[in-house]
Amino acid sequence: MKLRKDDLLLYAITDRTVIGNRDFYYEIEMALEGGVTILQLREKNLDTDNLAEIAEKVKKICIKYDVPLIINDNLQAALKSGADGIHVGAEDISVEEIRRLTHKDFIIGATAKTIEQARFAESNGADYLGVGAVFPSPTKTNAKRITTDDLKSITQTVNIPVVAIGGITYENIHTLKNCGISGIAVISALFAENDVKDSAEKLKNKIGKIVYSL
Repeated sequence: MKLRKDDLLLYAITDRTVIGNRDFYYEIEMALEGGVTILQLREKNLDTDNLAEIAEKVKKICIKYDVPLIINDNLQAALKSGADGIHVGAEDISVEEIRRLTHKDFIIGATAKTIEQARFAESNGADYLGVGAVFPSPTKTNAKRITTDDLKSITQTVNIPVVAIGGITYENIHTLKNCGISGIAVISALFAENDVKDSAEKLKNKIGKIVYSL
C-alpha cells in the first residue's frame, strides 16, 4: 500500500500494557472504526514469529478499514506478516538498508529529533517522520523533549510528512497548530480511554481542524 499524506492524520500506536485486560484485537478495531488512519504495532518484547503471527491478525482488521499497518522496528516480522511498512529509530536498521530490501511502495517511517536526523532520514528514503516527544510521555518517560519551535523547524526543512508524537492528548493538541504537521501519533490518549472508538473520533476531529486549516 502506497502511503497517502492523509493516512497520517491520526496515527495509533499499540501498547498492551495500556490496553490491559481488554481484548487487544477488539480495541484495535474500535480505534479504526473511530477514525484511526494508520496503525503501528509496537510490541518490542515479542520475538519475530510471535510478532508476525499477531501482525497477520491485525492486518486483516486493517484491510477491512483500508488502514496501513506499520510494524515497529522488526523488518522480518513486517515482511513475514505482509504489513505495509515499518517504523524505525536512529538506533535500529537504517532507512537506506530497508529501502534496498523492500519494494517501492513499502512504507518507511523514521524517528527524528533534530533537523540533521530529519534530513538524513529523508535523503535515505523515509516516507514520513515521527518527531517528538513534544510533551512528557507516560509510555516513554525517558524520551527526549523537543519544543514546538523545533517541530516547526523540522517540518519546514523536509519535504516528507511529519507526525508529532509524545504525550499528545485531546487537551493539548491545539498547541500544535501552525507547526506544519500532517498528523499526530497517540498511544495513551486513545488506548487508555474506556471508549476507544469515541476517543478516536474526537482526536481525529480536533487534529483535522488543525491540519486542514493551515
